[in-house]
Amino acid sequence: MRMNENLLSVFALGGLNEIGKNMYAIEYGNDIVVIDCGNKFPDESLLGIDLIIPDISYLEENKERVQALIVTHGHEDHIGGIPFFLKKVNVPVYATRFTLGLIEIKLKEHRFLRESELIGIHSDSEVKIGDMMISFFKVNHSIPDCLGIVFNTPAGTIVHTGDFKFDLTPANNERPEIHKMAEIGNKGVLLLLSESTNAERSGYTPSEQMVGENLERIFTKAKRKIFVSTFASNVSRIQQVVQASEKTGRKLALLGRSMVNVVQVAMKRGYLIVPKGMLIETRDIHELPPEMVTILCTGSQGEQMAALSRLSTGNFRDVEVLPEDTVILAAGPIPGNERNVTSIVDNLYQLGANVIYGPGSSSGMHVSGHGYQEDLRLMLTLMKPTYFIPIHGEYRMLHHHQMLAESVGVEPGNTFILKNGDVVDITDGIARSTRTVPSGDTYVDGVDVGNMEFVLRDRQKISEDGMLMIIIPLSKQEDKLLADPEIISRGFVDTNFTELRKGINRITLDTINELHAANRTSWNVLKKQVKRSIGQYVKERTRKEPMIVPILLGI
Repeated sequence: MRMNENLLSVFALGGLNEIGKNMYAIEYGNDIVVIDCGNKFPDESLLGIDLIIPDISYLEENKERVQALIVTHGHEDHIGGIPFFLKKVNVPVYATRFTLGLIEIKLKEHRFLRESELIGIHSDSEVKIGDMMISFFKVNHSIPDCLGIVFNTPAGTIVHTGDFKFDLTPANNERPEIHKMAEIGNKGVLLLLSESTNAERSGYTPSEQMVGENLERIFTKAKRKIFVSTFASNVSRIQQVVQASEKTGRKLALLGRSMVNVVQVAMKRGYLIVPKGMLIETRDIHELPPEMVTILCTGSQGEQMAALSRLSTGNFRDVEVLPEDTVILAAGPIPGNERNVTSIVDNLYQLGANVIYGPGSSSGMHVSGHGYQEDLRLMLTLMKPTYFIPIHGEYRMLHHHQMLAESVGVEPGNTFILKNGDVVDITDGIARSTRTVPSGDTYVDGVDVGNMEFVLRDRQKISEDGMLMIIIPLSKQEDKLLADPEIISRGFVDTNFTELRKGINRITLDTINELHAANRTSWNVLKKQVKRSIGQYVKERTRKEPMIVPILLGI
């Protein structure tokens, strides 16, 4: 139990100075409520790592006080870590119907659905947890059923916007509840947490309607098959592809597991309307004239094993891109993915396809789901917060958002640009950030979940300089070398390996003899000394530092 029962605290556990693995927590009295639990995908330096999720050690230490997980929407960077979180801290999960459908898929894959308590909410729901009354408001984003969250506490009101933009003509007709946001602001907001992804981009975010009009224009002109690659979660974009296909008399095939899963959830729960008989299996594509086929696929970010990447290299069974086919990348590349996307575009051009790609303003095939500067200003103006925390962005984005906040009336000094692990404490209406909690990255590698610092260090070493295994046959009775060591090299290339092999054999024999003379015949000591001696010898001769793995065989 905390010393100060009236202390209101905000914990930043993920999503700050990065884009991905969003996670925050609100603590009042003796209760903690967690907001979102996402993942992010590793870069090339994290060899073999599948996912990165937030460090939840603080929540584990205080799990008897964690009462709920509330999810703002269903993107991976907000739900991807939920199965791992619930296995450690199993609390009720509150989310909208569509978001729950995506969470259920993940929990089924982890065989944890039966142990989980999933509770549906909507923009008019109210949830009471301890002395916190939690309510919601509807926002636009690039996925259905997105919510902002309002925490009403005796110490003041905290608002978390979730990811948002203001689209007054959304493709799904789900408009933002601006009137409700204004009411929240008029009642008084002590602290606002608002997303910062597009804080550097001026103006308002374009409407999704623009994409639908451009899609129909391209579909009308296309001569053969049309491939459309987009985020599987962008149901509004998928609906626009369905409508364009219907107007031009095309059938629709789905490629990619995540695309199939999301479409099934969206159709089942009423978020996506597909005419009866439009969906076809991939094996039926060749049975139709090419001008009657649309193929909706994953891989807009250049993912190596996704459908679009395999199509671009001719490695997708039953489906191929042929000359005069049209390929539309209806998604902007996330920073860091540009090189992979460019490589795929080059491959598609070599296949003779007509490729439509590039930022939304140039191709007309994509608009962002995140608010530009004027959207962010509007949210700040509606909420009129006393204190402000920009979230969900890299440092420069958070900094630009701070300047926007000050431009609409937030007092200088009342904005907190935090790092993951930082805590903002509010006492008697005064906010301060003076402490931290454990935070960072937790790596998922197959079934292993943890820090894995040493594993990654070894993988990095092997990837740079390779590995040498030294198999040493020893007499069990006398610990004497019975034959020359067998040397196995992996990823370690040397033009004079024959001479190097002789030197390694000599170093191994000399080391064993020296240890015998010193009466130090422990196999652990022997392995350490052989490793050290051979490592020094190889480095002097080759200027490389391969991983040395001595293996002692007792015979």
